[in-house]
Amino acid sequence: MTRAMVVIDGEHYPPVVRDAVAELPYDVVGAWLAGGTEKLRGGEEYGVPLLAEFEDGFADAEVVVDLSDEPVLGPAQRFLLASRALAAGLRYEGADFHFEPPQYAAFPLPSLAVIGTGKRVGKTAVTGHVARLLARDRDVVVVAMGRGGPAQPVLADVQPTLDSLLELSRAGGHAASDYLETAALTGVVTIGCRRAGGGLAGAVTTSNVLEGAALAAEREPDIVVFDGSGAAIPPIDVDARILVAGASQDPTAYLNAYRVLVSDLVVLVGGGDVERVRELKDVPVVRVDLRLRPVFPLAGRRVAVFTTGPAPT
Repeated sequence: MTRAMVVIDGEHYPPVVRDAVAELPYDVVGAWLAGGTEKLRGGEEYGVPLLAEFEDGFADAEVVVDLSDEPVLGPAQRFLLASRALAAGLRYEGADFHFEPPQYAAFPLPSLAVIGTGKRVGKTAVTGHVARLLARDRDVVVVAMGRGGPAQPVLADVQPTLDSLLELSRAGGHAASDYLETAALTGVVTIGCRRAGGGLAGAVTTSNVLEGAALAAEREPDIVVFDGSGAAIPPIDVDARILVAGASQDPTAYLNAYRVLVSDLVVLVGGGDVERVRELKDVPVVRVDLRLRPVFPLAGRRVAVFTTGPAPT
């Protein structure tokens, strides 16, 4: 039988909670009291051991069942508990919700993923910067996952030029895909992949990233960098992750807390609350600003710039 721990509160009468726990189709290993004292008199028994801390039941459980309710736990607090459970590899479910932890495929080589809290937060720029730094003394391959990626993983082992990108575009191809941007601006080998759909915790509905990862592994580079797509996380069990959050987004809200908990570095683009992130996880946090910089000298040239970023003030 599936082993479960339950989240309870003191705003329910203990006999009601005890009966609800007994009715669950799980082997309940313990209960964590989230708070609330209105219905408690002391010495309550719930038929299962009480856990001192939320994480105390993780080692023995496969699922966390939330039997609490407002006002003890509101939506924000429940998303945080769900994030903590998912980061430990546990399901989290309640009366009308069910969260599954994203699944990540094993990968044989040193690897790093750059993920984001949403679209256009600067994630691909960070991926490019990381790839350039690593390529100074290592053989690097970037596997990029995008909503407009190719149907089959495509290897870009020659740095694209303006002429080659125009040729691709005029032939009906997607010449602005993230993998081509990274290849053009870094000069490292890139592999383009696609994905569709994105869950609240970053899982994808479908992708060909596993095939792209296999193609990268065949080249036996020193390290492979996986570039996420929007808030979706590449489905690869990497050695480390960098989370990029935009100034307009809270990196700890909803299931973004999960993204923080599975990351090893958080990059706040354009500002953000460093301490709020560190309260969630003791992780390095850096603030950065992104500024446009030409990759070739522009003196004497006529230039037009198109960007989704805010206009300079």
